[in-house]
Amino acid sequence: MANKITELFGIKYPIVQAGMVWCSGWRLASAVANAGGLGIIGSGSMYPDVLREHIRKCKAATSNPFAVNVPLLYPNIDEIMQIIVEEGVQIVFTSAGNPATWTSFLKDKGIIVVHVIANTKFALKAESCGVDAIVAEGFEAGGHNGREETTTMCLIPMVRRVVKIPVIAAGGIGSGSSMLAAFALGADGVQIGSAFAVAEESSAHPQFKNKIITAAEGDTKLRMKKLVPVRLLRNEFADMIAQAESEGADIERLTKILGRARAKLGMFEGDMEQGELEIGQVSAMLNEIKPASQILNRIWEEFLLEKERLCNSTISV
Repeated sequence: MANKITELFGIKYPIVQAGMVWCSGWRLASAVANAGGLGIIGSGSMYPDVLREHIRKCKAATSNPFAVNVPLLYPNIDEIMQIIVEEGVQIVFTSAGNPATWTSFLKDKGIIVVHVIANTKFALKAESCGVDAIVAEGFEAGGHNGREETTTMCLIPMVRRVVKIPVIAAGGIGSGSSMLAAFALGADGVQIGSAFAVAEESSAHPQFKNKIITAAEGDTKLRMKKLVPVRLLRNEFADMIAQAESEGADIERLTKILGRARAKLGMFEGDMEQGELEIGQVSAMLNEIKPASQILNRIWEEFLLEKERLCNSTISV
């Protein structure tokens, strides 16, 4: 399937694997790239020297395009960007910050830039800054989220209406049918996180993967809206946050409860009660751990089957 996204990135399928902290290392990114999608290394959980190592290993493991996701609030952002240039990374996804800060720098180096947004205001801002495409991420998504709590079903058509650049839908997408729905709403591609978080090649802790595939409907909630909104799986830490929020906790108290390295503690080190477990609502639909290539192929095959089914169905008016 050739479209704006496959042509922009030079990939076979318009499927992007999200750059998730503590999940998206070189093994996952290269596996997705080798399967025909766009794999992304998530730099948000990496020190600069670790990122350089992952980029080099990814290049050795695949000859296909891959990207690096960079949260723009990263404390070592100057060093991270220099490493990206030095290592010849061709595609960068930026998030959690102002796209005006680094887009021109990256574009001047010939790098394709995509920015993640959660509302139409920042979609327009990202487009005006010269990004090549945007990821429109709905409320269902795992990890850090938009304060507006706009669902993917509403966000994609609103963003599509106001921008001319390609739109990649994210949030609640983990199957071929949801991918087809995103295309019907105006998306040119999809970004998928949670479904790849449980891939065999994901660097997430096995206990975290097992907790994801046993999650039920309603087991994730958007928390810490006063601080940095994030969707979490329920555990003792999430319950502490919920209790504090019900008592009207301010930013200072929430920051104290969060502490340092909570996400690493849970997602990477495997503490399922005191760790921060970031995952999307679609976790309730995931039930097994498989290689990334099988996950991608299943989504693509379902997409084609659902598309054919709809084309052959008769709708009475």
